[in-house]
Amino acid sequence: MSAASRPAADGLARSVRLFRAFTAEQLDQDGYYTLLAADTTAQLERYAPLSGRTVLDVGGGPGYFARAFEARGARCLRLDADAGELAGTGAPQPGAVLGSALDLPVRDGAVDVCFSSNVLEHVPDPWRMASEMVRVTRPGGIVYLAFTNWLSPWGGHETSPWHYLGGHHAARRYERKHGKPPKNLYGTSLHPVSVTAALHWSSHHPDVTVLTATPRYLPSWSRPLVRIPVLREFLTWNLLLVLRRH
Repeated sequence: MSAASRPAADGLARSVRLFRAFTAEQLDQDGYYTLLAADTTAQLERYAPLSGRTVLDVGGGPGYFARAFEARGARCLRLDADAGELAGTGAPQPGAVLGSALDLPVRDGAVDVCFSSNVLEHVPDPWRMASEMVRVTRPGGIVYLAFTNWLSPWGGHETSPWHYLGGHHAARRYERKHGKPPKNLYGTSLHPVSVTAALHWSSHHPDVTVLTATPRYLPSWSRPLVRIPVLREFLTWNLLLVLRRH
């Protein structure tokens, strides 16, 4: 693993490294997602060893995460609703499936790990997607679900921070400035999802145990932020839920 893709320890240095890579995403998308995939793989393996496991990557796009999982010995099925995203780094490889995250074309209990990174905010019914991820995970398996919450500084994606004045306002402002609508269009391909709603859904779902609910990119000592109403919506940035299927 190159120095550019090696995950840092789970502390402030790791957070700074990820943030620097994120700010350069438009110039070096491959570098950013390669680093994020390596960091995420190390994070995921704290809960489930990947070697020999079957992983479903929901919204897997070009396959950065799938390749990182496969490098650790996993068998990975990558699903996306956009054929262009599946072919983002070339022709889709075997294991790439076109389908909806709201109705996963996978039988019940078929995978050891169901994974999704920053997809939940792009579907109109996020908790249906989350429940589908639970459904296809075998008993004892792991669901790794991370998303950008709406009130975080990057909740509006490329329209941030103007989303704080409203999603439609932010989209119109972006179009006036750039001469084209944003890729992530509020109400169509970008939807407001809250930390509070995620915690409520996960704590009330009858088929899962919550192993962790934590800010994904922040140091481990920031985890108590998730327990503070209102403040958590702004400071969490990106929420990670790790669940075990009953």
